[in-house]
Amino acid sequence: MAKRSISDAFLFLQVLFFAVAVPFLLRLKLSRVQTLLEPRIPSQANPDRVEQIAEYLEIAIRAGRPLVRPGCLTRGVTRYYFFRCNGLDVSLCFGMGQDKGEYVGHCWLIKDGVPFMETRDPRPLYAEMYRISGATQPRVVPSGNSELEQSRS
Repeated sequence: MAKRSISDAFLFLQVLFFAVAVPFLLRLKLSRVQTLLEPRIPSQANPDRVEQIAEYLEIAIRAGRPLVRPGCLTRGVTRYYFFRCNGLDVSLCFGMGQDKGEYVGHCWLIKDGVPFMETRDPRPLYAEMYRISGATQPRVVPSGNSELEQSRS
C-alpha cells in the first residue's frame, strides 16, 4: 500500500465531510446545488487523484455510517464535486424509473457521453430528468413535473 501523506488525510476528511453534507445539500433547489457544486478554480485532470477520490469515498461510506448514507446520491454528488474540482469533465444525471411497479430514482455520472463508474448502464432503466454539467447550463427533460421545472428558477 502506498504511503499516505498529510494532504491525503486532508483529502479524505474533505470527502468524508462532504459526503455527510449531501442530504442537506440536496434539500436546496437543483439550480442552487449546481452553483455550489461547480469549482471556483478547477485544476488540471489528474487520473491518479480521481482514483484516490473514488477510493476515499468508498472508505468514507463504509466507515462513516450512519452519518454517511450509502447510495447513488452520496456517491454521485460527492464524486461530481471532487472530480470537477480536480479537472474531470463529467455531468451529474438524475433519473426516474420503475422497479416492480414502484417509482425509483437514481443519479449517475456521464463522462464522454457514457455512464462513468457505474456497474451497469442506468439509461435503459431510468429516464433522465435533470442534468448538472459544468460545460453547459443544466438540462431539464420535459416531463410535466412542475417541481423539477420550478427548480430551474
